[in-house]
Amino acid sequence: MAGTAPAPGGRSRPGRTPEVEGRGTDVNVRRRAPDVFDAHTHAIARVAAPVALGLVYGFWVAANSRHGGPVTGWNLLLGFASALVSAVLGAALLKLAPRMRREVHALLWAAFVGCAFGFAYSQTHKTVLRSVLMSLAVSAATFAVFFYRYYTQEDAYGRRVR
Repeated sequence: MAGTAPAPGGRSRPGRTPEVEGRGTDVNVRRRAPDVFDAHTHAIARVAAPVALGLVYGFWVAANSRHGGPVTGWNLLLGFASALVSAVLGAALLKLAPRMRREVHALLWAAFVGCAFGFAYSQTHKTVLRSVLMSLAVSAATFAVFFYRYYTQEDAYGRRVR
């Protein structure tokens, strides 16, 4: 029949069975959501995401540095150097931070985002005090958001709860 509902405990897709965490017929058994992309796609994304975000960040720094003036060689060098440093640090953070406890994990991301924002903001030639205060505010907000996320989604050792 075209309009019948699937049987309880049946397979959701032909040829694939849902992965179940735990054993037995316990009421608290949870099913994992199906993974949309394969391992190869995730491996590419682990490299491509920091590179793409690094290039956007480098463009942002270079644009702030030139103040709407002509593009110079030094401006391009600053942009590409900023992109390279940002991409490498972002990739390292994506690799190392999940191994840390949730407080340190959130602190590392807050420090990275705060320093990146502070450097980009300093290229606008505002005062050093204003750059520091703005980056501290961005760091504090980032820490609050990331700590809340990790506190509600992980146990004290960094293992995902859900």
